[in-house]
Amino acid sequence: MGKIVVVLGTQWGDEGKGKIVDLLTENASAVVRFQGGHNAGHTLVIDGEKTVLHLIPSGILRPGVECIIGNGVVLSPEALLQEIGMLEQRGVPVRERLRLSAACQLILPYHVALDVAREKARGNKAIGTTGRGIGPAYEDKISRRGLRLGDLFQPEAFAAKLREVLEYHNFMLEHYFRVAPVDYRQILDQALALKEMLEPMIIDVPHRLAELRRAGSDIMMEGAQGTLLDIDHGTYPFVTSSSTTAGGASTGSGLGPRYLDYILGITKAYTTRVGSGPFPTELFDEVGRHLGEKGNEFGATTGRQRRCGWFDAVVLRRAMDINSISGLCMTKLDVLDGLESVKICTGYELDGQVLNVPPVNTDDFARCTPVLETLPGWEASTFGLQCHNELPANARAYLRRIEEVLETPVDIISTGPDREQTMILRHPFQS
Repeated sequence: MGKIVVVLGTQWGDEGKGKIVDLLTENASAVVRFQGGHNAGHTLVIDGEKTVLHLIPSGILRPGVECIIGNGVVLSPEALLQEIGMLEQRGVPVRERLRLSAACQLILPYHVALDVAREKARGNKAIGTTGRGIGPAYEDKISRRGLRLGDLFQPEAFAAKLREVLEYHNFMLEHYFRVAPVDYRQILDQALALKEMLEPMIIDVPHRLAELRRAGSDIMMEGAQGTLLDIDHGTYPFVTSSSTTAGGASTGSGLGPRYLDYILGITKAYTTRVGSGPFPTELFDEVGRHLGEKGNEFGATTGRQRRCGWFDAVVLRRAMDINSISGLCMTKLDVLDGLESVKICTGYELDGQVLNVPPVNTDDFARCTPVLETLPGWEASTFGLQCHNELPANARAYLRRIEEVLETPVDIISTGPDREQTMILRHPFQS
């Protein structure tokens, strides 16, 4: 039998999931996106050439790998077709291997208008969304007024549903946010014009995944964002609108949870966060600036500078429990090269108590201060190393201490952006 491996972020996103998915799909028959939308930004570097994907699964650059977008994804047809066009210009036969769930919720222009208007209205209390309509699309899904990809193929019913939902949203845009409404006819014409290009790629995703599983195929489930951005388990309300955890891999694809064999948690060797929200290990000094500059910490989707801090084992413990992590992948170890000392946050102090896991209440989370353990740094470069025994002794000690604190093995170590700049100590598909 084949194996089903879930790859997800254990921090606040931007952990380097795209590279690892691309690397491991050498062994996979299919890669599945199960949540999020084009707010994700997965960066792949292959033979020095950089590719940023927002919607299409990161296995698309592997010949013969089937790439599937599951029902948990909110889909902007325009963004998808733009990404397809970008890849096809580079000779990638996307349409031959891309599959879409008819149950994907659509992101339409009024979702973007609402997203932008809401963030502007929040002022200094803004969440820090990407402004791409993700949240409003998920809101429509939960309220059961959303339009799905499959609805496009019943034009009369689609037009009626669109008119009804647009009346609702335009009322909010005009009378609450005091901005211009969105034109019904323009949205309808644009949406229906795109359906012919999308129809050949639509399949029954749960049925296809069941076929692959029964055939003994290896399947990769690709998460977006990170555990601490999960709508339920993250630093609410400074979160995304979807389920970014291992549970979301099942609900967002139709693949039963008992079929998930290995959960790979991706973590940086330090911690970053984009936008607002609590971040106890955040650094405001020269070390923080060094991590941001050397790590090139700018969002692949938004271009916004990421906040940087020390490795936070407290949030990792939460992620381990929620996701039942099998093993960790440590990325960007090379960014710590040259530091005199490195630190690990092993606990939080709050109201005179030491916590081993973060508080659920976000206001309490924001009041936490880190309990830091200092380890000696290393001068030698780890960039591009491919053998564990080539790592400096202090770098190995740093990784070993993280394994001890989290009681979980580091199975993969990334020492650079390219596929080859990786150490696989235990292969998820072969363990």
